[in-house]
Amino acid sequence: MFHGQLVGIHICPVGGGPMRTVESVDAVTGQGLNGDRYSKGAGTFQQGKSAEPSQEVTLIEREAIEAVNREYEIKISPADTRRNLLTEMVPLNQLVGQTFTVGDVTLRGVKLCEPCGHLEQLTHKGVEKALVHRGGLRAQVVAGGTLRVGDAVRPAG
Repeated sequence: MFHGQLVGIHICPVGGGPMRTVESVDAVTGQGLNGDRYSKGAGTFQQGKSAEPSQEVTLIEREAIEAVNREYEIKISPADTRRNLLTEMVPLNQLVGQTFTVGDVTLRGVKLCEPCGHLEQLTHKGVEKALVHRGGLRAQVVAGGTLRVGDAVRPAG
């Protein structure tokens, strides 16, 4: 069992655009985060389609970013990872297929969010290799609501 925290929120209105840091955002069931590229059908890998469950929300661990910055000759920020939610003390790799809550919002882990060449093109050389198996989690919004920095992250139930 874990008890973590949401420590950052990032959204981007268009594919490839700069990530914007916000203090809160509405998570919409079956859609994603209000104002984010994937909820609007404007994500790089969507080509005008609605968000698939694995595109609704992405999460990454603060600890993974800190490890990358320690172990590689690159410095990445949470926004550089292009993930929506930054967590602390949450074992994201273990949440594939699991339901969990972030504040009042219920999410279901769909699959790992492994890094890709596109991420490296938008950020730093070497980030793809550095984030392998610690690139975060893709999740689906099961029950929507407002996400706020500081919300508790816990297993559902």
